[in-house]
Parts: sequence; C-alpha cells; structure tokens
Amino acid sequence: MNMFDAIRRPFGHEPILTKEDLSKNKEKKNERAENWKSTLLRIWKLVDEQRTLLIVVLALVFVSSSLALLGPYLIGFIIDQYIVPQTFAGMGIVVLWLIVVYMGHSASLYLQNFWMVGIAQQVIYRLRTRLFSHLQRLPVTFFDKRQHGELMSRMTNDIENVSSTLNTSFIQVFSSILTLTGTAIVMLTLSPLLTLFTLIIIPLMYISIQWITKRTSRLYKEQQKAIGELNGMIEETISGQKIIKAFSQEPRVMEDFREKSERLRHAGFWAWTYAGFIPKVMNFLNNGSFAVVAGVGGILAFNGSISIGVIVIFTEYSRQFTRPLNDLANQFNTVLSAIAGAERVFSIMDEVEEKDDQVLNVEKKLEGQVVFDQVSFKYEGSEEAWTIRDVSFTVGIGQTVALVGATGAGKTTVMQLLARFYDANKGEIRLDGTPISFMPRETLRKQIAFVLQDPFLFEATVSDNIRYGKLDATDEEVIAAAKGANAHDFIANLPNGYDTILTGDGSMISQGQKQLLSIARALIADPVILLLDEATSSIDTVTELKIQEALEHLMSGRTSFVIAHRLNTVRKADLVLVMEMGKLVESGTQQQLLNKNGIYATMLADAKS
Repeated sequence: MNMFDAIRRPFGHEPILTKEDLSKNKEKKNERAENWKSTLLRIWKLVDEQRTLLIVVLALVFVSSSLALLGPYLIGFIIDQYIVPQTFAGMGIVVLWLIVVYMGHSASLYLQNFWMVGIAQQVIYRLRTRLFSHLQRLPVTFFDKRQHGELMSRMTNDIENVSSTLNTSFIQVFSSILTLTGTAIVMLTLSPLLTLFTLIIIPLMYISIQWITKRTSRLYKEQQKAIGELNGMIEETISGQKIIKAFSQEPRVMEDFREKSERLRHAGFWAWTYAGFIPKVMNFLNNGSFAVVAGVGGILAFNGSISIGVIVIFTEYSRQFTRPLNDLANQFNTVLSAIAGAERVFSIMDEVEEKDDQVLNVEKKLEGQVVFDQVSFKYEGSEEAWTIRDVSFTVGIGQTVALVGATGAGKTTVMQLLARFYDANKGEIRLDGTPISFMPRETLRKQIAFVLQDPFLFEATVSDNIRYGKLDATDEEVIAAAKGANAHDFIANLPNGYDTILTGDGSMISQGQKQLLSIARALIADPVILLLDEATSSIDTVTELKIQEALEHLMSGRTSFVIAHRLNTVRKADLVLVMEMGKLVESGTQQQLLNKNGIYATMLADAKS
C-alpha cells in the first residue's frame, strides 16, 4: 500500500501504513533530514545577501523579547513593593516605566515585522527570478518530460509557501527561542522549585509534537505533489478546451479532475487534521501549566517561601513560557510546508542547464550550407528505437529542401537537430563547414527562423508579436515585414491596427492570419536558414495563396527546409528528401525521384488517387 492508497481510505478513518511502508519511510528518514538541511542552507544563503538589515531585525527581536520579559517583572515589583504594603510613593514612576516598556515592545515589533517583510520579499523576488531565468536555460528535453501546469505550481504555490514562512515564521521562531531562554533564566532566579513544576510541560509538549509532525511532514509533501498534479491537469484542460469539446470528452475530464481533487482533499484533510491537533494540545497543556503554577505558588506563598508578586510574575511567565512553545509547534507545520515547497523549487534549479561545452568563435557571416554526416538520434529514455538513423545529405547555400514522408518518419527531428533543440547521438551536422556542436546555441539560433504548423502568438500587440523576431526593430521595419508577409491589409482592418492586443494565443484572428504574422516575424529576423513545418496545412485555398506568396518572398536567397505534403511546395524544391522509419531512403530533385519510380513516385501516385 503506497501513500496515496492510504489517504484514499474512507473519510474519517486514519490512514494506515503497512510494515513495508513504515520500513521504507524509516529508510528515507535520514535522506529527508539531509534534504531539509541542504534546503534550509540554500534559503539562508538567499537571506544572507541582506545581512546588515537582517542583523538589525534580529537585534530588534532581542529587544522586543527582553522588553516582553521586563513587563511582568515590573508588574510583580509593583505588587510586592507598593500594592501589598500599600505604599504608593514612587509607584507612578515605575508605572511610567512600565508604559515605556510596553510602548517600546510594540514599536520594536512593528519595525522588525516591517523590515522582515522587505527582506522576505527581496528573497522571494530573487528566488522567483532565478528559477524563471533557470527555466529559460534548460534544454527542450526537460520540458518534454514535465507538465507545464506542474512547473507553474512550483513557480507560484511553492514559492508562495516559502514567502509566507519568511514573512512570519522566521521572526516568530527566533523570538520564541529567545523568550524561552530568557524566561527560563528569570524563573530559575526567582524560584527554582516553581520553575521545575513549570518545566514539566516541556516533555509532554515534545512527545505530542513528535507524534503529530511525524505524520504531517509526510502528508505535506503528498499535498504539494497533489497540488502540482492538479494544476498540471487544469492547465492542460484549459489549453485543450477545443479538443475536449470537439470529442465530447467533458465527462472524462471531469472524472479525472474529481479523482485528482479527491486525492488532494484526502492529503489536505489528514495534513491539516494532524496539524490542527497542535493548538488544541498546546492549549490544554498551557491551562494545565497555569493551574499547576497557581496551585503550587499559592502553597509556597502561604508558607512564606515566595511573595505574591512572584506568583503573579510566574503566572505571566508560565504563559510566556508556553506561548513560545505553542508558537514553535504551530510554526513547525508552516516551516515543513515551506521546506517541501523549497525542495521542489530547488529540484528544478538543480536541473542541468543547456551548455555549450566546445565553442568556436564564428566571426564570419554564415551563408547557409548545411551538411548532415551519418547523423543518428534517439530521444532520452528510448533504449532501442532510433528516431533517425545514419542520415546524410548536403544542402547548398540558398537551396530549398523539401522533407517528405509519413508521420513519424523523422522529418521534424531533422529540423530540431539543426536548431540544436536536441544534439545528435552519432554523426555530425555542419553549417558552412563548422560543426554546429561547436557553435554557441544562441549564435546558431539567431541565424534560424521558424514558421510552424501551429503558430504561437503572445498576449501582446500585433506589432510586438512581429517584433519578437527582432526586438530593436523600428515601426517602419515592422510594417515592411508585415507587407512582405501579405499581412498588412488584415492588420490595418483590426480595431487598433498594429496596436491591437491579441489575447488567448490570437484567438480573435483566423489560423491563416496567425500564420501570416508568424511569417512576418520570421521575415523581420532576417535569418540565414528557414525551417517551415507544415506552414500551409489546414488553410483555405485563398489564404494558402497569400501564405505561399509570402513564403516565397521569405525564402528568397535563404537556405530553407520545408515539411509539406503540398505538391506545389515539393515541385519548387531544389532537393527532396524522402524519409521512412527514420532513414533517408531517397534524395534528389522531384523529377529525378519520379524517374527512379521508387518510394516517392509511389507516394505521389497514392496522393493523386
């Protein structure tokens, strides 16, 4: 029985773990503790960047804790020195000092909280920024294996848990430790015997907290994991609403959502149920401690061992002593949740970034000659299935290459290898004679532009979406690119022209218009190499003519790789590469392939029939 099996048990029944589960949990205990230490150290390094202000905050915590101890002592002093003997001369000055102490306590609390919030927000800002920057440097293979919603959960929920803990828990934990230490010292000074009765509560609290946190730590991790999975599913279903509705899959999606929500509900129920025991247990022990102090103190006062003022001080200190324990117990759950979130964030930051190991300085302007030399590739995790095998061909400067073949033949993989979204396992790809594995990816990709089957548009203006190909492009260059892509006319008819904001991945414009914008974006980038992946598929005939004209303008003088089933595109290609099951089975001009009467000729005949 795994953890999810346990929390799926009927509502109201405690999850029961088998001996096997307990054994596994015991084996992981030390590993988890090491992870906690490492995670806390990494958080501390982020906090440490604001060391001076943090020292000021900690000093204020020391001041507020000291003043909190001084207040009850002054109250006891007033009772013993003025109220009991009924001597009121000079009491006003002590009362005034008492007011100053409590005002100073309040002021120090306000300042430490104010500055700590600033520190926490700076830390979270750095953490969020570094995580986002790190995501931009991760390889495509990382995103292939992750749900986008789950990554979003780490960027939002997990970091927010860390933020909440730094905002409140950090100060409370430090303050509680100081208060406990100071209170114990003063209590021992006043009455060691009464202190001993007060301290009886500590082992009871420790046993209770240990029993509770042993269960909550595990459940909080499961809760965070369930939140990530649920967010991933939500993101996926929102993005795929059209497909869901088209195939009438709403009932299945709702069932999947209910299952994941139920999993989260059970994990959250048990995590917060166990966590909810802490304040109840603490309140019970607090009241018990207060009763013990009052009872034992009364006996000692009756015997003349201590004064009435000391009893008052002890009753206040007993609450001050148990309140930090209560705060520590409550904050422990918050800290556990934050650590679980931080571990998930740091696990992403520990992923290996996309690096250029052997880089050559490519100073000359690239011209666009491409050579594939015995290139083989398989995706990570695939032991035997090669996506492409021993592919070799040469493309001259400015030539157009058409890649044809059935779905899964390896056409798109050829393009992705050329852009170094993936690196070949065997063989070599050269651009103008230089192996692309020696080129910085950024330098290489600046020479390449994509026009994909499903163009992606950002939630921004039309102008900004075109300018994405060249961020420093002027308005005149944007308009020129739009005209070159046959997009200017429809843009001019939009509500705000080039300043129209596209939302929902450009859902307010047609698929063909999106494609024209993506061509304009590629055109303004002025690339050496073009990669066109089914750029004219699923487009009506009239729009296709506009797109085809724009593509011809875009491809002029550039080395172009085209994946297309349209005969017109293949006919104009300088080189046709026929892919089958990851192998290059035929190559040549269309006429040469027709003369061979081989696989391509058969494909063409089947397409016409």
